[in-house]
Amino acid sequence: MNEQVARAVVLVRAIELADVKRDILSADDRKYASRSARELAQWQASESGTAVTAEHFLEQRSEQILKRLGERMPPLATFLARRSAMKGLSVALPIVALLVGAGLDRIGDPHRVDLLSAPLLGIIGWNLAVYVLLLAWLLLPSLRRGRRAMLDAIGPGRFKMPGKLPDALATGVADFALQWSALSAGLNRARLTRTLHLAAALFAAGAMLSLYARGLFSEYRAGWESTFLDAGQVHALLSALFAPAMKFLPLQGFSLADIDALRFSKAPSMAGGARWVNLYAATLFLIVVLPRAVLALVAHARARGLQANFPIDLGQPYFRRLDEQAGMSMPALLRVLPYSFTVDEARQKGLGELAHMLYGEQARVLLRPATGYGEEPAVALKEADLEDASVTCTVVLFNLAATPEKENHGVFLDYLVRNAKHGVTVMIDESTLLERSDNMRLIERISLWLRFCEFHGAPATVVNLIDPERYEPDQRAGLRLSKVS
Repeated sequence: MNEQVARAVVLVRAIELADVKRDILSADDRKYASRSARELAQWQASESGTAVTAEHFLEQRSEQILKRLGERMPPLATFLARRSAMKGLSVALPIVALLVGAGLDRIGDPHRVDLLSAPLLGIIGWNLAVYVLLLAWLLLPSLRRGRRAMLDAIGPGRFKMPGKLPDALATGVADFALQWSALSAGLNRARLTRTLHLAAALFAAGAMLSLYARGLFSEYRAGWESTFLDAGQVHALLSALFAPAMKFLPLQGFSLADIDALRFSKAPSMAGGARWVNLYAATLFLIVVLPRAVLALVAHARARGLQANFPIDLGQPYFRRLDEQAGMSMPALLRVLPYSFTVDEARQKGLGELAHMLYGEQARVLLRPATGYGEEPAVALKEADLEDASVTCTVVLFNLAATPEKENHGVFLDYLVRNAKHGVTVMIDESTLLERSDNMRLIERISLWLRFCEFHGAPATVVNLIDPERYEPDQRAGLRLSKVS
């Protein structure tokens, strides 16, 4: 599923979930869209000689729904027609960088090549510092998270919300904006990274072009001046700076005597300007233009890959229900593994109702015997086939009344995250604690459990097995009952 299709699918999902009372999309609208999408997907598949997939069905369905809503509500059609500012930025920023780079070296004397040119040394020094930071970000996860946050901060902003929409539709569009910002963060980072690397490469290329362009119409006087550096120190600095260029390209070198003779306080030489232009241009190319262009190409490949195969989880309950309605998926099977929790008949019935709410009427629950408190997971689960292909998702069931413990609940959860073939999610049943606790204690315990599960790498949600309809499952943050491919 490409980015454009994924955007439409996520928007339709947000609108449908927000439109609880069916004020925007009636039941007939939804059924008609599903029926038309199924027929169109089957027709396209037969034309191309391929099998019908869930992606094709969702693409057609979202297109049908958004077309209908756009016809009914012009502000939404305007919103749908908007395009991200990232495309304009990706073109404008490199062009501006090229022009600024071309004009940067004109700050100095246009008739001389300063061997200690602050603009040129600044370009090289800044890019070397960037490479060090990139290496550090690559090796240190904490810095990598900081880099992502920084790129997100300077990336495209939030959507401009359309006005004059019904409340349910406005809520759906707002929810979509939040969800899409999170889902597209990786793609936007790749695009922004590509743009920044390309801009840096063109900035240096602009400086190179400026050097050569001025040299066509004026004769350079090459030299240097410094209050604090002597000829030996300048020679050492320039030898290190130009070492890559002289090693990989057939360029003329220089001696300490050459450097000493080029001091502007002495009689400046009128010859040799082209040598230093070539050395600086080659150094800019090898240290800035070439590496930045390679990094831009890497980011471009990543962006193209994410754009063509946008990472959207089609195992979510909303999509699973649509697939079942369209006859495109097998009934879901949820394997439930209680931990230190006896599931009585009423709660077992609640599990079944919750599975139907999440995955449709054909969904089934496979309730395994409870694992005892402190029991070794490998022993307790030896009868469970954690690689069973028929299982849609493994659900770990905890009791909210219990306090999460790393050496017990955490060990059990870690074992399943490592060994279960399909997705692992956590359900935390509040029904027992709800009967005997005030709201403040309930909120504190829920927060503790959610942070605990997040730390152990398993998404979690709070459920009420006595009253499954207490919450709207699709709209709860953290609910990820999905089959991981």
